[in-house]
Formats: sequence, C-alpha cells, structure tokens
Amino acid sequence: MRKTLPLGALALLAACAAPAPRPPRAEVLTGLDVLEAEAFAPLKGKKAGVITNRTGVDRKGRSVVDMLAAAPGVALVSVFSPEHGFASSSENERISSDRIRAAGRELPLHSLYSGGIEGMRPKPEQLAGLDVLVFDIQDIGARFYTYLATMAMALEEAGKAGIEFMVLDRPNPIRGDVVEGPILEDPTLRFVTPTAYFQVPVRHGLTAGEMALWHNRTVGHPKLTVVKLQGWTRELWQDQTGLPWVPPSPNMPDVDAASLYPGIGIFEASNLSVGRGTPRPFRWIGAPWLKASELVERLEGRLDGVRFEGDDRTPAKSVFEGQACRGVRITVTDRDAMRPLAVFRHIALALRELHPDNFAWRWDEAKRMVGTDEFRRLWESGAGDEAFLGLFDKGPRDFEIARRGVLLY
Repeated sequence: MRKTLPLGALALLAACAAPAPRPPRAEVLTGLDVLEAEAFAPLKGKKAGVITNRTGVDRKGRSVVDMLAAAPGVALVSVFSPEHGFASSSENERISSDRIRAAGRELPLHSLYSGGIEGMRPKPEQLAGLDVLVFDIQDIGARFYTYLATMAMALEEAGKAGIEFMVLDRPNPIRGDVVEGPILEDPTLRFVTPTAYFQVPVRHGLTAGEMALWHNRTVGHPKLTVVKLQGWTRELWQDQTGLPWVPPSPNMPDVDAASLYPGIGIFEASNLSVGRGTPRPFRWIGAPWLKASELVERLEGRLDGVRFEGDDRTPAKSVFEGQACRGVRITVTDRDAMRPLAVFRHIALALRELHPDNFAWRWDEAKRMVGTDEFRRLWESGAGDEAFLGLFDKGPRDFEIARRGVLLY
C-alpha cells in the first residue's frame, strides 16, 4: 500500500525528539539557509531532485522539501531518501519507495535503501529529466555512517547522467578540527559496503561538502557545487551553532551519542551490545557475561573527558535482545577532551584481558570499521596499548596533510 508522509507531522516528531541545545556560540547558516537567502537563484529555471530526510531543515526547522517545492521558479520533481527512510526512523534492511506531499502536491519519494549497495544508487530513469540533484542531510562525522556514502554514489550517478550535483553543506556535528583512527586501506571495500566507502580515518573531521570535494577527486564530476556554511568554524559542536538538532537515525538521540559513536560504534562488529534497545545507545555497553565492575575498575579515571560506572540493563532489541546484561554506562564529562577512539581502544584491550573466551570479533566487519588488517594482527599477537596507539595515530597525521585541499572552513 502506498501512503503519503505529512511533512508537518515529521517536523513535530523531530522537534519533540530533539534534546535541549547548549547555548550557541555562533549563529551558523546551513547551505539551505544560504540558498534561501539567495532566493534559490542557483536553482531557478531548473528541474530538481533532492536527497534528504528529516534532518534537512533550515534554522527555523522548515523542511528543504517544503522550501524547494514552494520556491518560485524552481521545479521540484522528486525526493530521494537514504537509510532509515525520510523520517529517519526505520531500521528495516529495505525501505520501499513512496510518495510525499509538499506545497499542496504529491511527489515521488524514491528510496535509496532498497536492497544491497546497488539499491543505494539513484537509477537512470529516476534521474531522467532532472537538471540538478541536491543533497541535504546531516551527517555524524564517522566514516562508517552511511549518509555520505549515499551522497557519493549519487554524485557518481549524477556524473554519468550529465546533471549538476549540489551539496547544501551542514556542520560536522562532532567538530571538524579533530581527526582520529586509521585510514581505510582497501579501496575495493566501497564496492561491497557503504560503511567502508571512503579512504579516510574513522573520525574524518569533514563536512558533507568537503567529503563531496574529496570524493570528486576520484569521480571528476565537472558540475559539482557546494553551497557553503556561513559562520561555522571547525571547533564548534552541533549544539553550539544555534541550529536545531534533529536525530539523524533512530539510535542517535543527541550530540553526546554522536560524540562517542566513532569509537563505540566499532563494537557493532563484535558480540557486545552497544546500547541499541536501551535509552543510552552508544553510551552503554553490555553483555550477560560481562564483568562490568572489573571493567569499570580498569577504565575509570584513566581517560580524559569521560566517566564509567556499572549499569545493568536488558536491551529491547538488537544484540542480547530481552536478555539481562551486566553493563557499563559511559558518560561524557568533557567533549573537547574526550577522544572516542581512545575510549574504544581502552575498552577493547580491557575486554581482551577480562574475557578471552567470551568476547569475539567478526573480523570481516571489524576490518571495515577500523579500516585495516593490522588491527587484527596486533590483537591476535597480544600487542599492548602502545602498538595500538601507534596504529591509531598514523592515520590522522597522514590525513591532515591529504585533506587540506578540500577544506572549505
């Protein structure tokens, strides 16, 4: 059955889900705000498609779909949605295409999450007749979050179709001046999974527009435009920008969860719960076999900007669904000092010592998440923290030089 999604209801849902922001340190304008200030001039007289979800809103919380549909001289033809769907709430492995209502009319809503990595690409027939494809989605800042892979595939397909590609830029919500973790080594993995699409570190420090420029070094699309942010500087967190926080996916409720995600998210390649199905996704870890009190004892007070305490829970879904788990609550006390990859490294090595027979990696997935086979070699050889620190520090040093040509801010 086909149904139309009401944008107003989705905006209200997003507003209710968003936590209270910190006092802003800047008045940042997104690419959408800047485009609106220009009266959408770059799109006048063009037939446009837009890739977005409920995060594609301006400073006032208005949807890019509504704004483009009502913009004089702009012909909005179609809407595309990524993983989790337009409402950013689905956890299905496949999402059906649909229709959406905007500015008093119905538009086709094409799913870019319709099965496998090929189901993430806009099809030639969906691009036929378009002059420009616009991307406006809030990213998280971790290599294995799939939205920028969706952007990259769409950029490739727009290039093949000979149409313009425009990125309405948004802040990297976990700062753009911090880079962490190994660079993805295997370039062929992007043909296999969207979680390993870019040869960048785990925490890459790029905005969507900058990642588009980075990827376009490979794609070479001559009609790529980035509508830049105004007022954003790289040391700002999302909730310091004055922009609304709209949860970009079901398990990303706030900026604290996003700040830990590049580290704790790697454990999704293991048999440890990362808090899906609890009120604290990516801020809690657990398992029925976990020696939580001993793990806390090994971690507490040893890392800057983060606190650990015992917290037993029963996840309602995902890993250990319905099973009572001993767990550890992770609380960020100082985001600027906390480094999620350091949190990951210390937890992982503690688990290797405490649970040699219980804790296990799925190594193919772990390679995609961490980015290198060297992680497995060090792990299985019993290497200590100094060796892992060396592995994790090399990527940021190399990438800081490699990315300079695409930095816009």
